Amino acid sequence: MSDSSPLPPVRLASEAELARDALSTPVLSRAARLARWAGPDTRVDAGGGLADAQLPAAAEVLGLDGDDAAALASEAWRVAVDTGLVEVVDEEAGTVTAGPDLALLTSGSPLDVLGVWQDALETLLADASVPDLDDLVDALDEGGTVDFSRLDWDPQAEADFLDRVLANLYLLTVSEDGPGEGPVPLPALAASAIVPNDMGEPTNDVLEQVSDAMMRLDDQFRVLEPAGLVEYRPVDEALMAEAADDADADAPVDDTDVSRYGMVRLTPLGLYGLRARLLEAGQAAPAVGELADKGADALLDGTAAFGPRAAQAETEQWLTRRAPLAAARELLAAARGADAGGPLRRLRCQQALSLVGAEAEPALREVLDDPELGGLARVWLTERGAADVPPPSEAMVFWLTVDTLAAQLAAEGNSEELQALVEGLAEHHSGFFAAAWRVDHPATADVLEAMGRLHPDKKVAKEARKAAFKARSAQGN
Repeated sequence: MSDSSPLPPVRLASEAELARDALSTPVLSRAARLARWAGPDTRVDAGGGLADAQLPAAAEVLGLDGDDAAALASEAWRVAVDTGLVEVVDEEAGTVTAGPDLALLTSGSPLDVLGVWQDALETLLADASVPDLDDLVDALDEGGTVDFSRLDWDPQAEADFLDRVLANLYLLTVSEDGPGEGPVPLPALAASAIVPNDMGEPTNDVLEQVSDAMMRLDDQFRVLEPAGLVEYRPVDEALMAEAADDADADAPVDDTDVSRYGMVRLTPLGLYGLRARLLEAGQAAPAVGELADKGADALLDGTAAFGPRAAQAETEQWLTRRAPLAAARELLAAARGADAGGPLRRLRCQQALSLVGAEAEPALREVLDDPELGGLARVWLTERGAADVPPPSEAMVFWLTVDTLAAQLAAEGNSEELQALVEGLAEHHSGFFAAAWRVDHPATADVLEAMGRLHPDKKVAKEARKAAFKARSAQGN
């Protein structure tokens, strides 16, 4: 699950809320009940599993009945052992005692509880990567050993595939243009891990791989749902029967009702759990609120790669811990700089200041004569109807325009919004390029070159490129 590029920040529930969710999951609550039920007469086999003779009693303790009661009781016991809720005292005698982590569920901190739950999740993730029991039975050789070559199963590849799917589900959930708290169709999730990004129309072979992956994921999400990682609507069994009867079906998705093919969403607990795994794997996975106790420089730099909603949420948390006037002064001081990141810092500063009340006005008036901050200070004061705001000089207007375009370029690239801004500037300011190349801003040439790329009118684009050349010559580049 490791990658070098940072993921969008996630908004996590409080640790107390998450711990309550963890304690109520079927996996952890059953494991805890069995750990408290176990006593001097409880016996386990050589592998630490609950002895077969005691499975009916364990199932009764858990209120389980039906064909899968013994299997669920066995799984709950295994989780109890794996998480330290139960310890094997004597392997030869098969005796057990309560483990040290059992007390954490009642007297530990929320973080302690989440640590136990995370261990339980790892047990189920390992289970989810194991082939179906029927397949294992079919692969038994005469000596009772599983012939893995007959299973066409690579344990590491299977675990890696599930990791990749879960990482994609996490990315879809935290991305600002993703479904958010809504469910993701299973076909789309399977395709995200199978279909190459540069493939236009998937081939029949790729579609078949997606269909096979959907069936594997259907089994795996059924295993993982009791851990509280996901909420899952399984693939419609009637649909699978229809697909088996329809030899002409050449695609796994029926657009008429995609929910029949399975729908999955990460729970708040699942977001926490997957982020913890991503961090452990070395992935940059920020969370909203991590910058609240840091300085304004860390806030402006840290939110540079955030989407608008995440940046606002992070900034709001940062502001709640500071007095408005002090916060404004700190933000303005951090926004200065002629480096490449300066324009985007000032844009984030301007967005942060839009959340600050009138108490911050003295800080804005203090920078009216600052060549880098005077323009945005005038904008802030004017928008709030402040009196006696001195008009900006023409040089300041052009400098602020270049700075704003540079920030938008850094934040969004060649977006439609930036193209519209470029077209509006060229249309309403006929002499813009003649004056813009003279602006003493480090990004002037880059901005003019971008305007040349983005403007649809060839004549205007050529004018922008000429201005960019003049700017580079003037800057000695």
